[in-house]
Amino acid sequence: MGFVVLATGGAAAYVYWKLNSNIHTDDLSANGKDGAGHEKPDAFGRTPINILVIGSDGRNSAEDCKLGGACKEAGGERADVEMVVHISADRSNATVMSVPRDLRADWSGCHDNDHRSMGPQHNVMINTALAGGPGCSVVAVHELTGIPIDHFMMVDFTGVVSMSNAVGGVKVCVDANVYDPYSHLKLKAGPHVLKGEAALEFLRTRHGFGDSSDSRGRTEGQHIFLTALLNKLKDEGTLGSPTKMWRLANAATKSLTVDKSLHSLTRLAGLGEDLNKVPTSRVTFATLQTADAKVNGVYETHLVQPGASALFRTIASDQSLTTPGGGKVAASASPTASAAPTVPPSSIAVQVRNGAAVDGVLVKGRASAVAGELTDRGFSKRTSAVTGAPAATTSLTYPAGQAAQARAVANALGIPAKDLRQSASVPGVVLVIGSDWTTGTTFPGARTEASNTQRKSALDGANSQLGSDKGKCAKVSRFDDVIGVDAYGRVTTAPHPPHSTSPTHAYAISPRVKDSAP
Repeated sequence: MGFVVLATGGAAAYVYWKLNSNIHTDDLSANGKDGAGHEKPDAFGRTPINILVIGSDGRNSAEDCKLGGACKEAGGERADVEMVVHISADRSNATVMSVPRDLRADWSGCHDNDHRSMGPQHNVMINTALAGGPGCSVVAVHELTGIPIDHFMMVDFTGVVSMSNAVGGVKVCVDANVYDPYSHLKLKAGPHVLKGEAALEFLRTRHGFGDSSDSRGRTEGQHIFLTALLNKLKDEGTLGSPTKMWRLANAATKSLTVDKSLHSLTRLAGLGEDLNKVPTSRVTFATLQTADAKVNGVYETHLVQPGASALFRTIASDQSLTTPGGGKVAASASPTASAAPTVPPSSIAVQVRNGAAVDGVLVKGRASAVAGELTDRGFSKRTSAVTGAPAATTSLTYPAGQAAQARAVANALGIPAKDLRQSASVPGVVLVIGSDWTTGTTFPGARTEASNTQRKSALDGANSQLGSDKGKCAKVSRFDDVIGVDAYGRVTTAPHPPHSTSPTHAYAISPRVKDSAP
């Protein structure tokens, strides 16, 4: 939420000093300069931006303790929310990927002098990394996804409340009556303007929406809220109102902890301008693909493959999850000369020949690296790497009848159409890596646009929506996943735990509980 607020913001010079002093900072990576990965610039020197947005559940102040409740039982600081915000190198599109807090993951541990140290972690919930500081969460998410993390932004309970008040509330709707006594969210079916504690309750509810899970219920509500907030700030001309901007920027900066490279209002405003260039129709909100399974009597959340890896790869490769014109992938896109191939990549075997030379000497490992990239992208395991003779330029050759296969390879690696040619002298698709491509696994200068097939693979099993999806209602859970409550909304567990009920029924049997919003 703090990132979306700042993404449309800036500040007048007369308040610069005050806002700048509000910002708190911490190390980007708990494991030094290499713990967060590194971006690769394109031929124009542009790089994507990846920000880890963290919502902390720490009860670090009396106000946070009151808002979060369960202060004695909370057990330390964890990440209630983790989202990787990716802004493309050309600033044409963005992806917001939610990482469910209960996801089990491995990471190398954390060694930040200012925070608790952790040894290597195995099969533990990723939200616990925040106990080692935000830089530890950066390490855990980077090692899980392979996505370089350039910055982080962390906000606490109080920050959510103050920022939602500063924007005058956010309009959302629910498709049925809902009461979740855990987050205290209680709303009638229909539209509502949420601010203050009501906004926090909506963002924190887990049992109220979707399938009552952390990966579907909670993140679906968060995406709906953030989409509404993003559109509100754009549509209502918040930037044109000095009064609104002061309240917004003051609330946002006081609530934020950022990495040290962002400890400047100028840097934050510049980052905001980058995201503001992206049309809402080219912003994709997606939840990482996970599933729950019972292990030794305990439910655990794990990644679902191959969708999760495809989503990681798409973001790390700076490829958009929307079509170039904006919008979701069509269910039946008609092929064009440059569209996705009609044959599956898994059936395409490529012979990759190393002809990349510097001063007449072949660069070692080029064919193996590119062949490995192709198999990672789902091309046939029969793809091979061989040593060739030095070649000045890259070429992709194919026999008659295999133009679609060649186009698939070109699409995957960003090879220009001018470098494709048909030849009767080759038995299959042959890629010669020339001296114009001596490093990397994507052709220099290329910003490859993901094909519809790639987008579908990356979003397969992911809960997703576009930033332009205004007015979408949160789907209230129909599951009996809310423990019994009495007329005052109190959870009733004694003398015997009651049967669970649905959020809608919980609303009906709690008439004395005040609604979160009119």
